[in-house]
Amino acid sequence: MLRPVVVGLDGSPESFAAANWAAREALRRELPLHLVHAWLWQPVDVPAPDSEDTVRHWARRILRDAEKELRGRYPDLPLTAEQVPATAVTALLERAESAEMLVLGSRGLSGLAGFLLGSVGQQVLARATCPVVMVRANEQSATEQPGDEVVVALSNLAKAPGPLLDFAFAAASARGTTLRSVHVCKLPASDYGYGIAAGPIGYLDGDLEGRLNREFDEALEPWREKYPRVRVERTIELAFVAGSVLRAAAGAGLLVVGRRTRRSALGTHIGPVTNAVLHHSTVPVAVVPHG
Repeated sequence: MLRPVVVGLDGSPESFAAANWAAREALRRELPLHLVHAWLWQPVDVPAPDSEDTVRHWARRILRDAEKELRGRYPDLPLTAEQVPATAVTALLERAESAEMLVLGSRGLSGLAGFLLGSVGQQVLARATCPVVMVRANEQSATEQPGDEVVVALSNLAKAPGPLLDFAFAAASARGTTLRSVHVCKLPASDYGYGIAAGPIGYLDGDLEGRLNREFDEALEPWREKYPRVRVERTIELAFVAGSVLRAAAGAGLLVVGRRTRRSALGTHIGPVTNAVLHHSTVPVAVVPHG
């Protein structure tokens, strides 16, 4: 049985942008699309309803409008919709367990390019068992071109996460485009923020570039065999991690980053690099959980 692409709707322009992005992704991967609206999930800009019936009516309208638009645009797409009497976090996490991916919309941060992660987005990103894709209602999300690269950030070449690479290669294969793998030799954080490169690999160690290239080949070999038509490019930098990843993804169609699933003493979180990428990326970002 095919696992669906699931998209959460809340009636905002961002969630409809996410639904359109999810529909295109489902068609590329030949998967069904499932729309979910939790009727206890109330957007902040909607007046408080007078009764439960009002909430239900409003929720049905959101689903009806989304279904009508998507069926008109993508008539060949298998599409279902569901209204769930639960909180957004509960409904989305339950459906993520049987989904290929979960797609959410996000408002932009004021004065910045990236995503505004409210309580729902933060909890779902930190706890979902499937990849979660964050989409903004901007030109890059709406006008993704077939040749736009997929970019994947690899923090540890010796232990590159299988789920992360599998998602990234599958996304590139479905688009018929290049996969750019980015690995950054971390520099310590400074007062200057993200994005300042210290120089090319080899600046500090003449043998470092050769060793990293060999590690790249070893890490990617199983997926190159599985996806032989995917062209792979690599970017290796000696820099601050988030800044390098963001530069590599500036013109991409999708950025893929990882999230460790183990819990820390402070609870489940998405990690500093992923958090920084989400707060500054202009392109859709897929967060893939892995061990």
